[in-house]
Amino acid sequence: DACAGATGDLLQAASRLAGAWQVRLLGDGPDKGRLVSLAGTLGIADRVHFDPWMPSPQVPGYLAQLHALVLPSHTLPNWKEQFGRVLTEAMVSGVPVVGSDSGEIPNVIGDAGLVYPEGDVERLAAHLSDLMSQPDLWARLAQQGKERVLAHYTQAQVAQETVRVYKEMLSS
Repeated sequence: DACAGATGDLLQAASRLAGAWQVRLLGDGPDKGRLVSLAGTLGIADRVHFDPWMPSPQVPGYLAQLHALVLPSHTLPNWKEQFGRVLTEAMVSGVPVVGSDSGEIPNVIGDAGLVYPEGDVERLAAHLSDLMSQPDLWARLAQQGKERVLAHYTQAQVAQETVRVYKEMLSS
């Protein structure tokens, strides 16, 4: 399953990080037991926290407390990441984002976050380490993320772009 392997990548990458950190996973999916076991095997069980599911209106407050948000999706033969709404939610909250290059993730992130080849645990760990050790990079990506969401992903911007596409189609 894409989520299980992808979340496993995040735990493996985190296990390579130095310093004080923790991983917070939101929701109790069917892979929780396997992920708890993997965290134990990696020696990071005390740094991995499983937060219970919460209603959508509470998610922005949760995201705003994070240092970074990671969307480590894996593409499967019958599935790839479509939009990754959580990316824009984190970005508008001032949280830098890191995502794999699955599906639309790189297009959503643009230059306002960090993208790595899906499944590349070393590169993911390097991106997380950079965000931890480079406050200027963190601040720049936090600001660029907010700006990107406001420029491209508000309801008004999406509606404007939809009208533009329809006009283009009608004039063809």
